[in-house]
Amino acid sequence: MNVTKKEISVFSLPVIVGALGFFVDIYDLLVFNIVRKTSLYDLGLRGDDIKNFGENIVSWQMLGLAIGGVLWGMLGDKKGRKSVLFGSILLYSITTIANGFVHDVTTYTILRFIAGLGLAGELGASITLTSEMLPKEKRGIAAAIIATSGVMGTITAYIVHTSTKGDWRLCYFIGGGMGLLLLLLRVKVLDSSLYDAAKKDHLQMGNFLMFFNKKERFFRYLKGILIGLPVWYVIGILISFSDEFAKRFHIQNFDQPKALMLQYVGLAFGDMLAGILSNIIKSRKKTLLIYYCLLSIFITLFFVFDGGGNAFNMYAICVLLGFGSGISVLYITMSAENFGTNLRATAAISIPNLVRGFLPLILMLFKFLRSDYVFKDDYIKAAWIVGIIVMVTGFIAAIKTKETFGKELDFVEE
Repeated sequence: MNVTKKEISVFSLPVIVGALGFFVDIYDLLVFNIVRKTSLYDLGLRGDDIKNFGENIVSWQMLGLAIGGVLWGMLGDKKGRKSVLFGSILLYSITTIANGFVHDVTTYTILRFIAGLGLAGELGASITLTSEMLPKEKRGIAAAIIATSGVMGTITAYIVHTSTKGDWRLCYFIGGGMGLLLLLLRVKVLDSSLYDAAKKDHLQMGNFLMFFNKKERFFRYLKGILIGLPVWYVIGILISFSDEFAKRFHIQNFDQPKALMLQYVGLAFGDMLAGILSNIIKSRKKTLLIYYCLLSIFITLFFVFDGGGNAFNMYAICVLLGFGSGISVLYITMSAENFGTNLRATAAISIPNLVRGFLPLILMLFKFLRSDYVFKDDYIKAAWIVGIIVMVTGFIAAIKTKETFGKELDFVEE
């Protein structure tokens, strides 16, 4: 009986710690989107400068995530998954606290970039660790628990923002403080036996260039990135700048932080159902395609019905958009399952962050399409064309991706 309890503890602790880690990760990642207007206004920006500098800061943060994803991923394979869980949360917690002390936009931008570097390691390392430690039949459920618990971080950030009456500095202090407290829970987390075995075999661990020295492996990696793009099209454009869309839909009294919070409520349910559904039908790929179809319908509703015509209906559509984009649990788990132990952390950590890193490119395309050279500030037309491009790209990548459900993970990349 004692052995059984010990085994349960060994397997459940990474899931619990991973869930709490992703909770703090998402809080710190998206707190800027919630306090964007109030913080930039407090720093002296007005009018279109708030929108333009807001897009710029988001782009720099996402660039930090992309770079950090590669660095933490390599470290996760070279030094262990546990090292990433410690190092990443320490970096982004300290930087998040520092965000509460800024008094100019330049420092604000630099700190959000550094925070992005730190935030990059959290989710991929947790999914990698649990995927290697849990039975193959339980991997999807464990990932769903981590992802669902994590997205509650946005809801908490919104509640903190409203309960503190828009005190954006306090929002950052609370986020950083939660991260430092979480470090205490990570002391007992161990690395997986698969990783320990691969390390003892003196394999080449965490060599990022291996993704490019073999055609099949490169396209496996690229497809892993492309299938996640629809998630950040929804979060980074439709939801993060939903207040701008509300203006063009002539919707009054619309609250963008509330929309972001509601979108993540939908995302929480979407991620959980995706994990359960993939276990029921025993296919991550089919589940992914089902969600793509749902998301395409919800994006169409967003544009065809002008955001629903009023604030209440637009909030409802934001929930649906969140539910339809609840594929994070799928593509990150697939990233871990698609690659051998000596590259697994590098893939699982870098892929979701390179997905996030694509957001600046998506925003650049969005800006270009609404420029004077193309649609002349037609926000709506530019956004739905970007949406078509992103969704078609995701569909093609998903169709070409191999099924990973139930795949044995005791293999390496030659």
